[in-house]
Amino acid sequence: MERAKVPDTLQASQERAGRLGSTPAIRTVAARFLMAFAAGVCVAFLSLPLLALLLRVPFDSLFTYLQDPLVTNALQLSAVSSLCTLALILLFGTPLAYLLARSKFRGKRLLDTLVELPLVLPPAVAGVALLFAFGRRTPIGELLHGLNLDVAFTLAAVVLAQTFVSAPFYIKSARSGFQAVPRDTMDAARTEGASGSQVFRFVVLPLALPSLAGGAIMSWARAVGEFGATILFAGNFQGRTQTMPLAIYTAMESDLNAAIVLSAILVISSFTVLLVFKLLSGRGLDVMPE
Repeated sequence: MERAKVPDTLQASQERAGRLGSTPAIRTVAARFLMAFAAGVCVAFLSLPLLALLLRVPFDSLFTYLQDPLVTNALQLSAVSSLCTLALILLFGTPLAYLLARSKFRGKRLLDTLVELPLVLPPAVAGVALLFAFGRRTPIGELLHGLNLDVAFTLAAVVLAQTFVSAPFYIKSARSGFQAVPRDTMDAARTEGASGSQVFRFVVLPLALPSLAGGAIMSWARAVGEFGATILFAGNFQGRTQTMPLAIYTAMESDLNAAIVLSAILVISSFTVLLVFKLLSGRGLDVMPE
């Protein structure tokens, strides 16, 4: 009697295993579908507002708006201020990033946190802080005023505001790039007779260059788009401190098409710079996963 039940039990086990074997396949298909759906929703959410903006560009009168003083002044001021900001960040941010990446000292974690703090600060807070640090009625502001070097509500204030909010993007990326350089490679260069500056120029910089370039582009993009700190610390004066985001804010109250043109220029220029960087760094339009 017991032996007769063995085949039935074996058959039932095989049938049950077959049913269980199909369940993971169904779950895999469902998971992939849900993942694709969620990804599609995210892409649509990020793309549709930009597409809606570009569809509103008044192409029939685009050339006229590109000659509007509101647009031309904002373009020139944003170009000058953002390039000055990028130069300051590269000049002073690179040594700091290398120090944080390659040196050990007491208080390093505190310094690292302080450097990254502007990433999470609201831009309005950054503007108020800069105003209380470099305003005309502050000790530093009075000292600079005595030297006929007023900062607040000038082009210098625009550059300082942009630098304050965008420098951490470069420093964080550059630090990662410097940390990724193998110490063995640096030691090998030193054993060959290279000085410290030569090791930095010919070994560290080339290896960390992709991270440095990526951080510089992100900092530039953040500087061009800065609004809150700039309007509080530098004001919104056309031809003097009115950058493109501030001009968009002003144009929304008087000329919507001018605001649309400025917004479209920012979108297209930012997209072009990011795309060129990805193509040059070998991470361009990949059609196959790495």
